Amino acid sequence: MSRSERGAVTRLSRTELRGSIQTVLGLLAPEKLGRTLMHEHVLCDIRPPGTRGANDLGPEITLENVWQMNYGRGLKRAGRKYLLDLEDIAVRELGALKAEGGETVVELTCGGLSPDPAGLRRISQGTGVHLVMGCGYYVNDYQPPEHHARPIEDFAAEMASQVLEGAWGTDVRAGMIGEIGCQAPWTPSERRVMRAAFLAQEETGAALNVHPGRHPDQPQEVADFARSIGHPTDRIVISHIDRTIFDEERLLRLADTGVTVEFDLFGQEASYYSLSDIDMPNDSTRLALIRALIRRGHLDRVVISHDICYRTRLQSFGGHGYGHIFRNVVPLMRERGYDQAEIDAILVHNPRRLLTFV
Repeated sequence: MSRSERGAVTRLSRTELRGSIQTVLGLLAPEKLGRTLMHEHVLCDIRPPGTRGANDLGPEITLENVWQMNYGRGLKRAGRKYLLDLEDIAVRELGALKAEGGETVVELTCGGLSPDPAGLRRISQGTGVHLVMGCGYYVNDYQPPEHHARPIEDFAAEMASQVLEGAWGTDVRAGMIGEIGCQAPWTPSERRVMRAAFLAQEETGAALNVHPGRHPDQPQEVADFARSIGHPTDRIVISHIDRTIFDEERLLRLADTGVTVEFDLFGQEASYYSLSDIDMPNDSTRLALIRALIRRGHLDRVVISHDICYRTRLQSFGGHGYGHIFRNVVPLMRERGYDQAEIDAILVHNPRRLLTFV
């Protein structure tokens, strides 16, 4: 739908946004945000662009193959795993989240991953769960070739418009920029998109989520890049730390830059990780690393989530679902010595601070 087809578009000002949180249903008072997952996908297609034909879907997901699909080996075609396009299932899954005590989901399906703002609006209306939508662009290979020569200012204007007017041909506005994609090594095109995201932050007052490359020093590269050009780091969230950084020294050095550190693969308990030569931590190890950040004085720089982008991680297909953190991890946190103030900081207060426009 083009702008002309939508009719007159109302462009919000930064002043109108300041002090509020923007969901797919409109502005929300920060105190109504509640317990929040800071990085999920509800509707998306994370299949590589060259494998999105109907013939690449592979077998239906069953009790017999769901474990193997989640493990990531042995099935040559499993494209259906990477496709979240079933609104009725999404309503059921987010309804289960709400029953577990979750109230808000940050949905970071950005350019290249088939964002569906109108679908998110319908799902939020059908469940009562607040959905905060992301915007911008994913990694290099998910962008069209013409983007590689696109001016920084053009990217920035588009991202700002997605926050202030509406995203992807709709009047549904984004409430966060990201997840902005990086690889290791960081490509020139991705670096330009990141610079554009910084400009869009300056114009809108939104927070920014970064998808870092899988090298353990790449999150630090992003933080140092921001600081090198004088861009503040206090509203930058670095995602996927639990598949990227595994030693306390790197982790603490990153948090010392002022960025927020996001552990967003809770529920992935298998050590084998098919996308890189690493040993994935389990939930207990994630909590131990977060404890190291708290000891360093960085309780206000931690958020958590599941980053569900596979059907096989939904309860409807044999997975843990969006409620896993509230159902299983919060009790584990208490068992591991987390007090209520720490749990509330991670699940309520830090998300509230980041998602409130400044």
